[in-house]
Amino acid sequence: MISGQFAPLKRGILDTLAQTGTRPPQKGHKKPGVIVTGKGSDLSKKGVILGRAKRKQVTQAMTLALIKIAEEENNKVLLKGFWNSYHCLNKVYEANGKVFGKYCKNRFCTVCLAIRKAEFINSYLPVLEKWEEPYFVTLTVKSVGRGKLRQVIESMNVGLRKILTKHKKRNQRGTGVKIMGIKSLECNFNPKAKTYNPHFHLIVNSKESAEIILNEWLTYSKKGWTNRYAQDIRKITDKEKCLIEVVKYGSKIFTEPDVNKKAMQETKRTIYAKALYTILQAMQGQRIFDRFGFNLPKMSREIDSSLTKLLTEYNEFTYDGNRIDWVDVDSDETLAGYFSTPQIRHLLQNCIDLDLN
Repeated sequence: MISGQFAPLKRGILDTLAQTGTRPPQKGHKKPGVIVTGKGSDLSKKGVILGRAKRKQVTQAMTLALIKIAEEENNKVLLKGFWNSYHCLNKVYEANGKVFGKYCKNRFCTVCLAIRKAEFINSYLPVLEKWEEPYFVTLTVKSVGRGKLRQVIESMNVGLRKILTKHKKRNQRGTGVKIMGIKSLECNFNPKAKTYNPHFHLIVNSKESAEIILNEWLTYSKKGWTNRYAQDIRKITDKEKCLIEVVKYGSKIFTEPDVNKKAMQETKRTIYAKALYTILQAMQGQRIFDRFGFNLPKMSREIDSSLTKLLTEYNEFTYDGNRIDWVDVDSDETLAGYFSTPQIRHLLQNCIDLDLN
């Protein structure tokens, strides 16, 4: 278990910092100009800022655990990414009721994942709304030990790609249906069996497409690796809810000790950091989320000058891990006014397992 939320670590050249760019002081201004990008977050939407503070708290605790493991494994690529996520949104600027900052955009940063999920939903939901009868499909194989996880994930990606390519060619020749959909790769960890279960979640455009993919999956897989009862296919009744299920992060960070017991108290949950590291390492370089059979509507390529701007009048905030909030460098006032719950503090300080995988 990790003894503290922000335990001290050895830091070196890989302790990279994600920061917003700054420019030298502008003539006539007391503060140096700061270049920011994006539209900023509306400070009046209190729930958004509070959510960022909570996710920042979780990300810092998680990445400190992952950093320790990456140092032990001497994985410099992941180590650099973990440090970037630890420092993600460490400094923010408030101007005219909007908050601006620099994001790491890593898949293991809960702050950036929430933003990415919203972007995916905004991009893909309009497409899904046009599908008359979409279906949800889950494709999986038998659980494996950590030593085989990456090999199995690579094999699964190759297998699904072959299936989709085969039927794309049939459709182009006029001998098959047009299969369209989106897919995400996910992996669960079973702490009792110490095994990993990689699987795909898909949303496809029709029942026929779903059945074709499922039958091909069972046929393609080697004997003993798939079981029909472990797969799932069902009609979608709530397109947005199902899309959220598909675009979520590719691993379960919070895992109950008894995977068959659904009702667990918050304080009994465990974060298996080394298992999460194993999943991240196995998925390194793999495409987690993708579409097939269709293209998204083309977005305007015109550069919106308002997305990059120079701030000369602003308030600067830096993140304080002890206060779990961003603090004004001049007034010492906090930005979010966030108060962590005892359950979350207990989970992050006492329930991170660094050994089991």
